[in-house]
Amino acid sequence: MGSSSGTSTLRLAAIADVHGNRWALEAVLEDLERWRQGGGDLRGEMQVVDLGDTVFGPLAPAETAGLLMDLGAVTVRGNQDRATVGPTPEEAASPTGRHVREALSDGHLAWIRELPVTRRVGNGAVLLCHGTPGRDDTPLLDEIGPRSVALAGPDLVRNRLGAAARDGVELVLCGHTHVPRMMALPDGPLVVNPGSVGLPAYTHDAPFPHAMEAGSPHARYALLERREKGWMVEHRAVPYDWRTAADTARRNGRADWARWLSTGRGL
Repeated sequence: MGSSSGTSTLRLAAIADVHGNRWALEAVLEDLERWRQGGGDLRGEMQVVDLGDTVFGPLAPAETAGLLMDLGAVTVRGNQDRATVGPTPEEAASPTGRHVREALSDGHLAWIRELPVTRRVGNGAVLLCHGTPGRDDTPLLDEIGPRSVALAGPDLVRNRLGAAARDGVELVLCGHTHVPRMMALPDGPLVVNPGSVGLPAYTHDAPFPHAMEAGSPHARYALLERREKGWMVEHRAVPYDWRTAADTARRNGRADWARWLSTGRGL
């Protein structure tokens, strides 16, 4: 990881994969405010960055969009943000797709449509992306195999980063897989996934059937500070009213989301 000696203080709060869960987002923002006011090494000014997949889900998309727009976080587009504003026919016809599109205003949709795929903060030292810099639907730190999901090897992560692994970036923040992870690449950046604010588990069938699982219902995010010897990272898990979120998902026809939200397990 590149040295940060001589650089100014940079403090970040990284959120990702809110997925319309306004109850989880409110709890994270309350936790962050308490942390700012209550002392500790990270008290004071902090920039919030949002790594995408903001509103899609059978929960409260409009309320979540309003909170995020008011927050003014530095935000990038996720694959399900893309699906929200430019859905395939299958995505548009799905019950969850209809729920999201019917709830969002033209202003919400315009905000999502304008989100970039990547952004840089901290005078270019920090790269934000959802999946990888080149693909919003590809995990950066996970390798999904026919029998398991594992932390990807450094060579694979470096390949997925492409030029970002070589152009002086100190820190890469990514989301997409909903599970908190971090990896320090030899002679390269530190890569951090803060986990998901709003959906602690899910299942998917590509490239192989698999489950991503945080293991508990808590809302996840990360606090980061650039120090003389490198980046300090604190993963945080925040309790919130996940029963209400699960009940909302169930009422909107997604018993699978209700299970994921209430357990943090995919199966």
